[in-house]
Amino acid sequence: MAGDRELVLAANQAFYRSFEKKDIEAMETVWSKGMGCLCIHPGRDALKGWVDIREAWARIFENTSYLEIDTDILTIEISGDLAYVVLIENVLQISGGEAGSDRFGNRRLEARSMATNGFERMAGQWYMIHHHGSPVVD
Repeated sequence: MAGDRELVLAANQAFYRSFEKKDIEAMETVWSKGMGCLCIHPGRDALKGWVDIREAWARIFENTSYLEIDTDILTIEISGDLAYVVLIENVLQISGGEAGSDRFGNRRLEARSMATNGFERMAGQWYMIHHHGSPVVD
């Protein structure tokens, strides 16, 4: 049986897999549906509650033709039914027309963010309750 650390890492990985694949249904399985959930995208206001968070992810996915995300985990902390993962996100995002083609007005963005992902264990499963990304300025 997997320990808490492995289960939190699996939930964190499921979040980034759904993000990279632009899969809103998979994203829904990762997030808690509570009103206390919080999501802060780099340079944006805080979104509270799953309804607003889902809408923001759906917009990102609709306006993005390609995503590639590599992560470097800095720490994982677990205390009872709460856990957080602090990491660096290395993101390649192409938005606009078709991936790989600049003739459709694609915009290529390469960014590094420092992120904190918070999880809560509910009914034996870890769900995301918080995601906060802040730009890293080199």
